[in-house]
Amino acid sequence: MIAKLFPVLLVLFSAASPIRAQVRIVPEDPGKADRDLIRAHIESIFQAFIDWDVDNIYATHSEDWRGFLEGSRVPIKGIDEYMRANGIDWPKDKGSKPVPNPDRVYKIRDFDVMFYSPELAVASFIGEFENKSGGGWVTTNRLHIMDVYAKRKGRWIQVGSHTVVDPAWRAEQASMPATLPPRARQQILNAREAVWKAYFSNDRAALEKLIPDETIAIEEGSEKWSDRAAILAGARRFAESGANLVRLEFPKTEMQIYGNTIIIYTTYVTEIEANGQRITTTGRGTEIFVRRGNDLVNVGWHLDSGK
Repeated sequence: MIAKLFPVLLVLFSAASPIRAQVRIVPEDPGKADRDLIRAHIESIFQAFIDWDVDNIYATHSEDWRGFLEGSRVPIKGIDEYMRANGIDWPKDKGSKPVPNPDRVYKIRDFDVMFYSPELAVASFIGEFENKSGGGWVTTNRLHIMDVYAKRKGRWIQVGSHTVVDPAWRAEQASMPATLPPRARQQILNAREAVWKAYFSNDRAALEKLIPDETIAIEEGSEKWSDRAAILAGARRFAESGANLVRLEFPKTEMQIYGNTIIIYTTYVTEIEANGQRITTTGRGTEIFVRRGNDLVNVGWHLDSGK
């Protein structure tokens, strides 16, 4: 009986094998050629950003692109949103000429591609941008990237990505002093002056915006440290006294910037008019500002006479 059934079982087993092969979730790796094509495509995107080749940036991403870039608060939907999220004035900049920069290069390392079908792949890697500085190169950004690629009309194209700044590199950079361009430095100086003027004019709305709840201040001649409520009360008392600020100067200012924290070292001169008399005060100050979004807030200061 077993001998008679054996040929039948053999046929059934052979027939079942192709069916089992058809339901595999992950097929065989398409091969080195497709890996190389995807990597070359990614490298062309890096070079396009270095050259600010707007048209090539557009051409290397699908119309229905989806994903996150560093700083994205919601998913980016579509190529137009992607272009604008990268700081491109889109579509105004379409057709603009590339500007090659030989002093900027990119590196890609720890590159890996996983194929989930002959037309779908995910590439994961670390990408770096470097600028020439003196006789060497300085890393200006290090990114962790996961790109999604689809093969459409026989060619691979990026259809999605998740890009974040390497947290270890970001922490390292935040601990190093930064150099600000003149425009950013002036923004900080303007914020510093705005706090002083808002205090002496008792501009409550401005003070509430510029001075957060956690602010701590040490004033010249006071044994008590001031919190936000005490600072606001002091501004109100100054206004009620009838005195006016007629002169405010900062003869010397130095800064240290670490990440979003700015430390200002300054000398100051104030001239107050009260009861027909003018009183000039000079001193030194250390002020701390923190960037929150697009705003600068004054989280603390220490003033003394310098004597």
